[in-house]
Amino acid sequence: VDWSNVFKALLDTHAAIRTNDLAKVYEAQSSFHSAFNHTFGSYKGNWLIPALHVVCRNTHKAAVLADKAVNRIKNTRNDHARLHSAVTLLQASYSKTLNDRVDMRRNEPLSEDGSKKVGVLYIVNQLFSMYFELNTLRLCKNLLKPVESRGIHESGSIGEMVTYRYYVGRLNMFEDQYDLAEKNFDYALRHCHKSASANKKRILNYLVPVKLLRGRLPTIKLLEKYSLNEFLPLLNGMRTGNLMEFSDGLMKNQDLFIRRGTYLLLEKCKMICYRNLFKRVYKIIGKEQIRLEMIARSFKWLGMPIDLDEVECILANLIFKQYIRGYLSHAKRVLVLSKKDPFPTSKVIKS
Repeated sequence: VDWSNVFKALLDTHAAIRTNDLAKVYEAQSSFHSAFNHTFGSYKGNWLIPALHVVCRNTHKAAVLADKAVNRIKNTRNDHARLHSAVTLLQASYSKTLNDRVDMRRNEPLSEDGSKKVGVLYIVNQLFSMYFELNTLRLCKNLLKPVESRGIHESGSIGEMVTYRYYVGRLNMFEDQYDLAEKNFDYALRHCHKSASANKKRILNYLVPVKLLRGRLPTIKLLEKYSLNEFLPLLNGMRTGNLMEFSDGLMKNQDLFIRRGTYLLLEKCKMICYRNLFKRVYKIIGKEQIRLEMIARSFKWLGMPIDLDEVECILANLIFKQYIRGYLSHAKRVLVLSKKDPFPTSKVIKS
């Protein structure tokens, strides 16, 4: 096998790095990656997998940096041409590892007879990262089935499996599959290296909103440990039914939550906040029949006045979701609660 094209492309990449022209660096790196893919496919065994992983990581990084540099020059934010190009190169690397005919065996050392499939999961994680950056989440589906049908997602290193579960959890979250998202994020957090605080925080950025929606409130100690202070007003608001504190916290960190893609999910948590507010009103009044006017007063006291029609609409939604057991008397403007467990915890805290 002729390595001359690979070495020439590698030297061109090093020469480009010295020019500090990030666009040229990416062009040279992409040529190197293409040459390496060709050579990699000509060799038997999996001994070149570590080198392939480094090439894939460097291509990804070079593309991101080059796009940022070009966008700065053009004063735009939407030019991702180099990252799109890098995706094609990594997809080629992915195909060359996935389609190897040699069967993969767990914990097999790298050799001239080993399966190239051991390199799949790392490349899949790089592609996941790129698809999320490009907001092309539909392409993630093309990776899931081939990887999971072969059990590759359970055969990588701990770090690779944690990263995989993190991205699959995010994908579940965007598809409103919150039970699966919680399981994947839980796995990622539980198996993340104990000293990898930054990675744990990344996981918690998404696990906490999913937990909140499913009625599991984290401790203040946990949020403070990982500097997740943006969740504190939401947590306190949900726990006490303080709608004002919840809404203010959501508005204050709106841009941050939108960038993460968790804003709409956290907005849904407002229903639990409503439920806990009405539960406090019920405990204060001490009756199963509550006039809607009394509930409206609680909103006014919080500095968020609403009319009776809005109160009725919120209550109708809570009854539909089974967060409250009872019915509404529209004619009398009264909420009639069940005598037995009017605020069932089991419907809020999902198992």
